[in-house]
Amino acid sequence: MRNQFGEICILIAENSCLTGRKFLPSMNFGIANSILQRYNASMKYAEEYRTGNIIRHLTDRIHQIGSRRVRFMEVCGTHTMSIFRHGIRSLLPKTMTLLSGPGCPVCVTAQSEIDAFIALAGKENVILTSFGDLLRVPGNNSSLQQQRAMGRDVRIVYSTVDALEIARKHPDKNVVFAGVGFETTAPTVAASILSAKAMNVNNFFVFSAHKRVPPALFALMDMEKTQIDGFILPGHVSLMIGMKAYRPFFEKYHQPCVAAGFEPADIFRALLMLVEQIEAGSPKLENAYERAVSEDGNPKAIRMMEEVFETVDANWRGIGVITGSGLAIRDEFAAYDAKLRFEIDITDTENPKGCICGQILTGLKTPPDCPLYKKICSPINPVGPCMVSTEGTCAAYYRFSG
Repeated sequence: MRNQFGEICILIAENSCLTGRKFLPSMNFGIANSILQRYNASMKYAEEYRTGNIIRHLTDRIHQIGSRRVRFMEVCGTHTMSIFRHGIRSLLPKTMTLLSGPGCPVCVTAQSEIDAFIALAGKENVILTSFGDLLRVPGNNSSLQQQRAMGRDVRIVYSTVDALEIARKHPDKNVVFAGVGFETTAPTVAASILSAKAMNVNNFFVFSAHKRVPPALFALMDMEKTQIDGFILPGHVSLMIGMKAYRPFFEKYHQPCVAAGFEPADIFRALLMLVEQIEAGSPKLENAYERAVSEDGNPKAIRMMEEVFETVDANWRGIGVITGSGLAIRDEFAAYDAKLRFEIDITDTENPKGCICGQILTGLKTPPDCPLYKKICSPINPVGPCMVSTEGTCAAYYRFSG
């Protein structure tokens, strides 16, 4: 029988590669023909997206046409890290503010779910598998890292196929995968469950804390104090779900939205497109990542995700419960649902005292506004998940800012 997980990995790789599409279609500002041709060429290496001439022309155009004060939010945590790593803020006009949104999977995971993972790690005959970022996130009384130090079997994996392989090698143990992530990783988790069923692996379980990005955009716009003039849509998530997934959001709010890649030229191009929309008074839903993102996304990955998961309400740190924003394992695959297999308390628990991760994730505050930042909370001693995750805003500020 065909391995579902192997199939989905191939699909992801195929959709992620350079497809030969033009990087930048025709643009209506004055750039030398040689530069314009370079834009339109199929680029083969990451360095080509960091070329000084390209960046200079994009930033010059942003400065030339940007006349209004604007606040743009990058939804994806990888965008946040790229913006800091490449010093993108320093090249923008002072009238433009970039806000970091709820695009870090670990950061938006509810405290109750973190505590549930820790409780699972403490159960007998359980091997708790997780991506590395989760281990140091503090729960109310412990962390997965502390559980491992106490002798519990907590293992870092790089994919769900690793967790499934651990289950195959240890049939006498219950192997639980802590399922945290957005539509980017959810299809691979779905594939692992389908593979477990096909291979008759009965000791593999998933605790699904997956979340969906589009409903979070609705929630952000409905919050009273948020001031967002446009969104940089996530690249990896958009690769999976396609541009059409954002159309209901755009049709309701008519908010400027541009999907972007992760190199400097990708991000500056998306910012320029947002500025052009605002200056023209014509909001659009646009794609600045054509080499990877399409209108329909990855249909096979979407079908696999929908086969295994159903949408449910989910609790996001800092935002609260968002209707239809979570993914729960369907009844047909209940045998692989850790929430049903193990008795664990997943009721709401309090967030760390003094931590303002929630306000940071919604763009209401920045890390320096937090009374714990660089005083009590640091990468060595994190209080909240925004300081733990490699995609966390606090971690980015701590590493790259000041």
